[in-house]
Amino acid sequence: MITVELPGNTPVDWDDWDTPLAQFTEATGLVTSAYDTAGVRRIGPKTGSRLAGLLARSRLWDEEGPGTALERSLVQSSCADGNSASALFGGLRVCSLPLLLRGEVYGVLVFGWRFADFSSPLECERIAGQIGLAGHLLWNEVRLDAPVSEQRMGTYAALLGTLSRTLDGQRETIDDLTRVNRTRELFLATVSHEMRTPLSALSMRIELMLRTMPELPPKAVGALESMRVHVRQETAMVEDLIDAARTLTGQMSIERAPIVLGQVLREAISTVETLAHTKNIRMLVTPSDYGDRIHLEADGRRLQQVVWNLLFNAIKFTPDGGLIQIVAGHAEGMVTIDIIDSGQGIEADDLPHVFGAFTLQQHDNATGLGLGLYIARRIVELHEGTLSVSSAGRGKGATFAIRLPRTL
Repeated sequence: MITVELPGNTPVDWDDWDTPLAQFTEATGLVTSAYDTAGVRRIGPKTGSRLAGLLARSRLWDEEGPGTALERSLVQSSCADGNSASALFGGLRVCSLPLLLRGEVYGVLVFGWRFADFSSPLECERIAGQIGLAGHLLWNEVRLDAPVSEQRMGTYAALLGTLSRTLDGQRETIDDLTRVNRTRELFLATVSHEMRTPLSALSMRIELMLRTMPELPPKAVGALESMRVHVRQETAMVEDLIDAARTLTGQMSIERAPIVLGQVLREAISTVETLAHTKNIRMLVTPSDYGDRIHLEADGRRLQQVVWNLLFNAIKFTPDGGLIQIVAGHAEGMVTIDIIDSGQGIEADDLPHVFGAFTLQQHDNATGLGLGLYIARRIVELHEGTLSVSSAGRGKGATFAIRLPRTL
């Protein structure tokens, strides 16, 4: 693989041009080469006719050969003004076409080496003498080779120009995507450092004050506790934003390992128990052992994140005194987890949009970024499972169903 730097430090793989130039050569019978801006031949000369094959066996395209010198002069001209150029070697016409990326030349295609009209033995003798061939051998091939008129050469040049614009347009698109990817990675790194770090420091200071300053008045303690809640909410939103960015760019991954479902459920439930208690919401787990006899191969931390997210949403949208059921089981090689709440439910028109990024329900959802369910579904899909939702409508609760392959 041969690469050089394009304008803007974008690498170009000259191998990308190899097949298109071979096809162009085969279709037209012209000789084609590709040069970089330093005059180094990167591809070719590619030959597609008996005449071109004979020329290739001469010293025409040697490193110090006269054909190479002529091609380099055309390359220099095209690099200087960004335009096509042409020249004659005896009666053989040779043309150049600059390769452009964002208006800057990064290389030149050289093509041709065909007669525009019928040649003569005398002309073939003159050409052959310059390149170390026997004149009669060159004439034997030339007299059987159909000339390429100026008009047809113009058609071939237009065809090659279209091919060039197509490939270089694709290269510009790839370049744009690369720059976007770098910007995205910088964004993630900035969010991770510039937002996580001060939030962590603020959380530590609040905890320290609450634990080491017992003389604080009740109003100050209440204010600090409120600040602690808000910091945790902001931290959760930052983590959701980072996870969503990783999901959108395909950078989120999972690490499978043998796990026990019961442990995952217990840890997820423990993180929301206090919130459920404040709303007097009862959580009922089936079976009573939380699924300790159900084993699977999964990323325990990520799966706990899914269950926690579903439970958090269920609590948020379930009124005081409601019920949330967590039902675990397995059937037909799949682990099943159903989270059923008695909350506000989901309208039929909203069901298809529940798992969209930045999707917020219109009722009683004043917090968050609307990313939790989007991230949860992606995590389940990375496990080759499914996450779905159903609801009988407004005020009739909702059921979120997780299905995961056991793989054990």
